[in-house]
Amino acid sequence: MMPVQAVRHFSVRWLPRRAALRAGMGILLMWCVLAALAPWLAPFDPLYQNADARLLAPGLPHLFGTDNFGRDIFSRILWGARVDLQICLLGVVFPFTIGTIVGALSGYLGGPVDAFIMRCIDIVLAFPFLVLMLSIIAIIGPGLGSFYIAMALVGWVSYARLVRSQVLILKHSDFMLAARSLGFSHGRILFAHLLPNALTGSIVFSMSDCVLVLLNGAAVSYLGLGVQPPTAEWGVMIAEGQSFITTAWWITTFPGLAIVLLAMGFSLLADGLGDKLGARP
Repeated sequence: MMPVQAVRHFSVRWLPRRAALRAGMGILLMWCVLAALAPWLAPFDPLYQNADARLLAPGLPHLFGTDNFGRDIFSRILWGARVDLQICLLGVVFPFTIGTIVGALSGYLGGPVDAFIMRCIDIVLAFPFLVLMLSIIAIIGPGLGSFYIAMALVGWVSYARLVRSQVLILKHSDFMLAARSLGFSHGRILFAHLLPNALTGSIVFSMSDCVLVLLNGAAVSYLGLGVQPPTAEWGVMIAEGQSFITTAWWITTFPGLAIVLLAMGFSLLADGLGDKLGARP
């Protein structure tokens, strides 16, 4: 998607291969468990406003303090994990699916089809990623649905290029020649034999791409174009607390740390998978 490797992928080469994979899986599993158990773990209703408990510092009973509406920050982070994990999942699934199909067809068919698809990719890449995504959201209207549509329309190009490059290499391999000699149909050759062998790099890339999707989702929500208040979402929480950053630092600090920790989990998982599968994100 966006050619900013420093944002997309944190370097964790100093960790052993298995340690990176296990650490990433552990962090993601932790967030999944916290999100699933949020109704039972959250001590307060994330939307409940208490004027008498405004801007309380971290302590008991509010572990992470309260915001300017008296809402419990810890409870809102737990519930916000549900929204942000959904953003990471759906924000990657749609571009991955579209890009995989388009890239496979482009590499396998070649000729005018390949040339047309590559020109479409060049057009999308000619615009800054975030600017194009925000423009699409502004046209459709704010909301999570608009964010997913924008990610799908802009983010598929990276997956299409990855899959296309692998298909171009694999379609001249020995197992492809054997499949053709056996009289298999083009659909069977492409989707049953060629595509499964071309997805390794895209799968690893999708894990590291979750970092960018998470940051984009938080940025869009911060700008008021994604998740709408009063929904508990980490980007929204940071936006709501920016006016109080000098007097109530905890409103923005804890949601920001949650974003960093979840992003690190995806980065560690991508690095570990890249080493295990022999493909670097």
